[in-house]
Amino acid sequence: MLQPEKQLVIIKRGVVEIITEDDLLKKLEKSYIEGRPLKIKAGFDPTAPDIHLGHTVLLEKMRQFQELGHEVIFLIGDFTGLIGDPSGKSEMRKPLTREEVLENAKTYKEQIFKILDPVRTRILFNSEWLSAMTAEDMIRLASRYTVARMLEREDFKKRWISQNPISIHEFMYPLIQGYDSVALQADVELGGTDQKFNLIVGRELQKEHGQEPQCLILMPLLEGLDGVKKMSKSLGNYIGITEPAFKIDKNTGEATGMFPKIMKIPLKLILRYYELISHISVEELNALKKQEQEGPFDDLKAKENLALEIVERYWSKEEVMKAKEEFNRLLTKKALPDEIPMVEIKWDAKEMWVPKIMKRSGLTDSTSEAIRLIKQGGVRLNDSTVTDPDTNLTKGEHIIKVGKRKFYKIIIK
Repeated sequence: MLQPEKQLVIIKRGVVEIITEDDLLKKLEKSYIEGRPLKIKAGFDPTAPDIHLGHTVLLEKMRQFQELGHEVIFLIGDFTGLIGDPSGKSEMRKPLTREEVLENAKTYKEQIFKILDPVRTRILFNSEWLSAMTAEDMIRLASRYTVARMLEREDFKKRWISQNPISIHEFMYPLIQGYDSVALQADVELGGTDQKFNLIVGRELQKEHGQEPQCLILMPLLEGLDGVKKMSKSLGNYIGITEPAFKIDKNTGEATGMFPKIMKIPLKLILRYYELISHISVEELNALKKQEQEGPFDDLKAKENLALEIVERYWSKEEVMKAKEEFNRLLTKKALPDEIPMVEIKWDAKEMWVPKIMKRSGLTDSTSEAIRLIKQGGVRLNDSTVTDPDTNLTKGEHIIKVGKRKFYKIIIK
């Protein structure tokens, strides 16, 4: 194990809130001294058959805990899924059938090991202990919280004020989810910021049962491709981890699949995606942040690198390179005007300097202007931004683009 302070640096990456950081550090120190891994819990209600990148924010944090030597519990809420989590909902959710829950749980088990280490992951179902509870047990559990405390929860409060119905079984959800932490004697529970109330209930129930309360790690909700709302299949702004690397939509003719979708991530979210779902190191992430702040920052290259990493994770090196090639081919075809100026040049190593070619073709008035544009990130050679003013062209066909509308095809023989 790493020293506790170093573990904490890794754990805090992308985290919104830790309840409490001092308690977590104490748990890490005790774990380090005793050589005992912490028990890390994260619950997932199988309410949909497929996992998208938004779900993987928690999975990536679980992976980090695994790599730090701790025990990870992937808890499938097959019991709580029958109720439906009311978090963030303005109206009652329709409960799923047990058949729907079990079918969705099956696909979850198949998909999570694209991220987690199967050898170091415990998969449990909360029906194991919750189905065994008697009516008396449930009544005693319900007595732990008052209606007034439940109405402190923001989504319940809003529904109460607007006179939208709240079912009694929805009040049971936080208690039942919280009891999972008691049953598992969890040291740490992970959840999205929308789960804060539920996770705190678990912490308080542990205290009442004489257990050391779990620490809570709250992760942000990853925005989808619209750049505004959290990623959701129902909103159509999602990137599913089982989607093909690349495909053409038969109805629209547009490129879709994981690679093209990642290339559509809004500029303001690039570093957020890197922080939450990329495997690059903290040092590499900080370097990217510095580039964005101080420049030059090649956002297209950053998106492409992210797409290459993510797609390879869920498919393969071969699939991701095919996806990149198809995407760039389509992009280049769409980006080029119908008529593009062209010049043929005889190969001469001394004459292949890109700034000189730009001046010769009329893209710039001088080589110094070309150098300045390259340093500003305003020049693309084929499918990539030119970052080095000393770049030379090779034999073959090249497309040089300056800004959004100036193109030139260079053919070197």
